[in-house]
Amino acid sequence: MDTAQFQAMLEERGVPLSSQALAQFERYYELLIEWNEKMNLTAITDKPSVYLKHFFDSLSPAFYYDFSQSLSLCDVGAGAGFPSIPLKICFPHLKLSVVDSLQKRIHFLEHLAAELGLADVEFYHDRAETFGRNKEFRESFDVVIARAVARMPVLSELCLPLVKVNGTFIAMKAASAQEELEQGKKAIHVLGGEVSAVERFTLPLEQSERTIIFIRKVQSTPNKYPRKPGMPNKQPIE
Repeated sequence: MDTAQFQAMLEERGVPLSSQALAQFERYYELLIEWNEKMNLTAITDKPSVYLKHFFDSLSPAFYYDFSQSLSLCDVGAGAGFPSIPLKICFPHLKLSVVDSLQKRIHFLEHLAAELGLADVEFYHDRAETFGRNKEFRESFDVVIARAVARMPVLSELCLPLVKVNGTFIAMKAASAQEELEQGKKAIHVLGGEVSAVERFTLPLEQSERTIIFIRKVQSTPNKYPRKPGMPNKQPIE
């Protein structure tokens, strides 16, 4: 995917790109490759693939959800900044919080945000389980999003405690999402969520399947969740 295709295909989906946003994506790519030589940020490094599999894919929730409103967004396990930094570039008014357990990645993201001139962005070096028990952040976000972090029973416990009641948890998944959703039904219910939509689409050019699961927070998460670090993975709510 070259930059012209990137811009055209996003505009077709109702996500217009300003010249500033295009320049920011270009710089994002440069920094990603530069830092990737020092630390493991991504296995995908050729430019067309980064634009398709990282940038375009990260923006796909905006095909189904209105990010143009004033929202607080939390990205759990952001890695190299996907999906939240591309969303922030396209929707600069978003109030963004990014949580990652690896300090080196947080350093990269802080440098990236400064280089791209992103305002109203906070980065937290923390485990999602600990972050979700922090009174300052628990049930405080309009939207919590995660891409390729964990299976649904585990991911729900890491993310739903951070979503405010009536807010939305967005899980970005590949093709096997239906099976994961079945496994995650109990956890979603226990943690106060309710599946509101499941959107499927095909990533252009390479034709791989993607699934985006939208979960509405309908009631408060019980105080015992999230459990201590490692427990959601060891003993998922199933």
